[in-house]
Amino acid sequence: MIPDWLSNNLIEIFGAITGIIYVFLEIRQNIWLWPVGIVTSAVYIIVFFTSKFYADMSLQVYYLVISIAGWVWWVKGARRGAEAAGQEKTDRLRDRQTATPQDSKTVRLYVTRLTLKTSLILSMVFILLYFLMWFVLSQLTDSPVPEWDSFITSLSVIATWMLARKIYEHWYLWMIVNCTSVILFLTRGLYPTIILYVVYLVMSFVGLKEWKRSL
Repeated sequence: MIPDWLSNNLIEIFGAITGIIYVFLEIRQNIWLWPVGIVTSAVYIIVFFTSKFYADMSLQVYYLVISIAGWVWWVKGARRGAEAAGQEKTDRLRDRQTATPQDSKTVRLYVTRLTLKTSLILSMVFILLYFLMWFVLSQLTDSPVPEWDSFITSLSVIATWMLARKIYEHWYLWMIVNCTSVILFLTRGLYPTIILYVVYLVMSFVGLKEWKRSL
């Protein structure tokens, strides 16, 4: 029984394992989270397609794109940080505290807080994405839960963009996404994925605490 179940769910189990590794690297702000995220997304494109979670499947395609963008942003940020450190060693008269986020030549990509302007823009994007996906799923697919599928997908799009920009509050969005996902995937019998999202939920609290130290 168990060997048969494992053989029938190898892809999903592999995706769950890489997903856990992804969140661990995210908490550590390790740049290798992005290539691991690309692998995880590729696996879950298959998993969600076979489970008829079409919005979640399209979300994984978005993850592939944003993972590449996030990888580039983080690499550039790390290089800028190294350049700033080198310049600081050779020029002691320059005060590091005078550097501003706009100084793209010397300042790395730091963890920042969500601004009011950005939150308003992201809220509007979320609303537009939600209704667009809900309409497509309810009218053009056989998705059993178009409302919740759209909600999870839209919120995940926002949270992933915030992660790529190292915005601290993205962890709160992941908490909402993970709680909702556990309930939704339970209805489809995606048990390895349920375990993954429970781990995601727990690690969201850990990530919130760890990233706060970097503010």
